[in-house]
Amino acid sequence: MTGTPDREALGTLLRHVLDLLDGDVATVYADLDLAEYRPRFSPLVRVLVADGPLPIRDLATRVGVTHSAASQTVAQMSRAGLVTLRPGADARQRIVALTDRAYVLLPVIEAERAATTTAMRDLDAELPVPLADELYAVLAALRRRPLRDRIAGTGLAPRREDAPAPHRGP
Repeated sequence: MTGTPDREALGTLLRHVLDLLDGDVATVYADLDLAEYRPRFSPLVRVLVADGPLPIRDLATRVGVTHSAASQTVAQMSRAGLVTLRPGADARQRIVALTDRAYVLLPVIEAERAATTTAMRDLDAELPVPLADELYAVLAALRRRPLRDRIAGTGLAPRREDAPAPHRGP
């Protein structure tokens, strides 16, 4: 990306920042001869190291992402040879486990995480508020009052409790 998104294009700005952060971490992995490893794999790897094999749904909950996002990431990790999948208690459930290859890569993955944590502290020192602190404050504010309710407060759309029932039939 070459340009900087407009201040009012907040979603675009957030994606731009995330792309810059993830892109730089991905470049570090490529420099470490792990080009197929993605930054989005690390939270799942950490949970699987700590908790052992888990159903995708439990893994998603522990990481804080949707089932769909976890499933997509697990599929990428499987293609990279980092996890295996086996059937769970029912036909829909799949249990995710780290492979021997993932365990061999753990020292490099952990070294990258430590280096990235140090680099983020360096970045935080340049910011008015540490990035994670600000993001947690945003999450808390949105949990108290979702953006949709804030938009409704402008008069553009009715609040949920005031919204009319959808029209059914002729």
